[in-house]
Amino acid sequence: MMNTLRNFNLRDKGAEIWAGWNRPVRTVFVVAMIIIVGLIPFAADWGPTSFLNTPITSFQNVLVYPVGMFVLMALGLNIVVGKSGLLDLGYVAFFAIGAYAQAILSTLFGWNTWEILPFGIIFAMISGVILGLPALRLRGDYLAIITLGFGEIVRIVALNLSVTGGPNGIAGIPNPPTIFGFEFNLMFPEHFFWLVFVMILLVIWMIRRFTVRRPGRAWEAIRQDEDVAALMGVNTLIYKLWSFVIGAAVGGAAGVLYASKVMVISPDMFKFEVSILILACVVFGGIGNIWGVVLGASMLAYLPERIRFISDARQVIFGLVLILMMNLRPDGLLPRKKREKITEKRSM
Repeated sequence: MMNTLRNFNLRDKGAEIWAGWNRPVRTVFVVAMIIIVGLIPFAADWGPTSFLNTPITSFQNVLVYPVGMFVLMALGLNIVVGKSGLLDLGYVAFFAIGAYAQAILSTLFGWNTWEILPFGIIFAMISGVILGLPALRLRGDYLAIITLGFGEIVRIVALNLSVTGGPNGIAGIPNPPTIFGFEFNLMFPEHFFWLVFVMILLVIWMIRRFTVRRPGRAWEAIRQDEDVAALMGVNTLIYKLWSFVIGAAVGGAAGVLYASKVMVISPDMFKFEVSILILACVVFGGIGNIWGVVLGASMLAYLPERIRFISDARQVIFGLVLILMMNLRPDGLLPRKKREKITEKRSM
């Protein structure tokens, strides 16, 4: 029984079914899935799916944060940890940089979210280069310690600067302005969910494009054995830096959207625990597999909110679920397929 659970791979079963479909069938399936996910904000009000409703916090707000944000950040961290095999324990720093970019530029200069979004991404990418250039020459535990320190440095800097509001943070951050008829305020949390959903789709599309091209193959080689990859002519530092910067960009974008949603941010929102939780989402879902990461992040973000009515005991149950699942599925819920890159390349 235990071995059956460990060896069963839903991801491979799904891949076999997907490989048997032609392009029109795949297109119909993808469109249908996008529509279904887009309708999730209304699931709590529909009889058969009303059990999904969260008891304390509004279900639609839970879908935005933590569920949507965790999925977005887990996808970004998966580029670094899952694709390239680099252990990053300070990912929350890029999330914070994006959030403070939104907070400072909107409250001091009056910029709106759509104007700030590219700058939040750029600031996070620059931070990724500044951290990555010296840090990515190291490996394993040393790299993990440096990234952990970077995450704490960003939080402590925000804690001590006046422009970031110090320990009180920044309040009065405006919501995104109306676009294409969609209003973004407390009355329409589903619009925020659809915005985050679009970002998630763009990130998935970007990762899949990278995976089947030269950067993806270089990341795979580095993840398998960095020394062999270097001997084969792969510029390991450049490609590791590339994955680091792309992951940082996704974290920065998530930060901008998060700050525009919650309207108040403070350094306490960007603690080390957030990095660990996002890393847990990646490991729990299946390192390196996009769909596993999406599933893992959704479950780990949603579960504590669903059982919030049992107060502090929910953390114990949450921990027990993690321990149980990691024993039953040590490679994650949907582990990566070892030869997926070769299969995808042949199909192109």
